[in-house]
This record gives sequence, C-alpha cells and structure tokens, in this order.
Amino acid sequence: MKAIVFDVFGTIVDWRSSLIHQFNELEKELGIELPSDVLADQWRQLYAPSMDRVRRGEIPWTVLDDLHRESLVKLLNQHGIALDEATIDRVNYFWHQLEPWPDVPHGLQRLKEHTIIATLTNGNVSLMVDVARHAKLPWDMIFCAELFEHYKPDSEVYLGACRLLRLPPEEVMLCAAHNADLRAARALGMKTAFIPRRTEYGPQQSKDLEAEEAWDFVAEDLVALSERLIRDRRRA
Repeated sequence: MKAIVFDVFGTIVDWRSSLIHQFNELEKELGIELPSDVLADQWRQLYAPSMDRVRRGEIPWTVLDDLHRESLVKLLNQHGIALDEATIDRVNYFWHQLEPWPDVPHGLQRLKEHTIIATLTNGNVSLMVDVARHAKLPWDMIFCAELFEHYKPDSEVYLGACRLLRLPPEEVMLCAAHNADLRAARALGMKTAFIPRRTEYGPQQSKDLEAEEAWDFVAEDLVALSERLIRDRRRA
C-alpha cells in the first residue's frame, strides 16, 4: 500500500459541531433566534439528495459549494429565516471552516511519514483547500469530485484518484467513517480502513457506529491506525 485517501466530511472534520457553533455565533451577531442544531442536521440531510440529482443527470455538473447554497436557501425559506444575499454567502462558507476531530492532526502527521496522504471527497477544490488551511491538514494532494465531475460513490472518483497517483487500486487505501463509502472502494479493488465517528450525526446517531464488514483495517482513530500500520511494516 503506497497511498491512503481519506473521506473528509465526518471522517476528518466534525462538520456538525462546527456548523452548530458557527450558527450560534451568527445568532449572537444578528440578534435573532436560529435553530442551530436543526439547521445543521437538515442541511446535511440534503447533501446526498442534492448530489444524486447530478449523478442521475437531472441537472448538469454542479460543485458542492453551489449545491450547499441551493439547499441552504431552501432551508431558510422553510424556517422563515430572512437573510440577505451576502449573509447567505457567509453562512454557506461555514463549510469552509470545519474543525478536525482531536486525533486528526497527530494521526495524519504520523501517517504522512510513511505513505502518501490525500483527500477523496465530494467537496470541490476551493472548499477543500480552505478546510485544509483552516484545520491545518497536511495533505500531499487533494482529490475531489470536481476533478472527475462525478460524485461518490461513482467509480470515476475512486479510480480517478488511483489513476492520477499512477497506482493500481490495490496499492491505495480509502479511510472512511462510512461503511457505504468503503464498500464502493473495495468493489473496485482498493484497500479499506474504517474509523468510527460515533457522534458525527449527534447523540442520536444510529448508523456507522461500528464496522459492518471485515475491512482491511479497523481502528478507533487515526493515531491507532498509524500505530497499526507501523507495526505491520515492521513485521514485514
């Protein structure tokens, strides 16, 4: 295995807590009541359906930033929240300022010492660059849906990253907190690593609490994954 590619939303960054915090700060600034938890959860619930419209060909290729904004406008209208266009743009930018899970900075640095590390995400390039800079993520490369004009789980995303790395799929591993993402990668011959993020969707989370299949690696966090990979290399 020569490269590890990572899902970002949920696996690397805690999108829910980050969004809620930013909504709470906006609420104080504007002096209005915002249902921060509800807005964060409902915004994320529109994530997959919005991308599926692209995947089915119902709308032309559209980057995630623009899909997020469309979903946000719909939510604000549903909740009767009136914001001007500039503020809507600011709120949409919340996705560019997401905090990493506590294990991520050290875990990524350790993994980077021994292998190529990169994103494999549905986020667009500018979004992922901003997230990386904000969260101080030491990627070697940003692979994202925008490069291939396909959204995961389309095979073009996974195989496209392998192609650009000039590596066969069996030498590239996807690390993700989502079993479905890993299932799509493994079907294409990639290695897989599961990291549970049991509070990604809040205290009532009911999915992706545990590995659902015998993935190549299962670890509690990125630091544990790095230690496991280092041990395996020493044995080899």
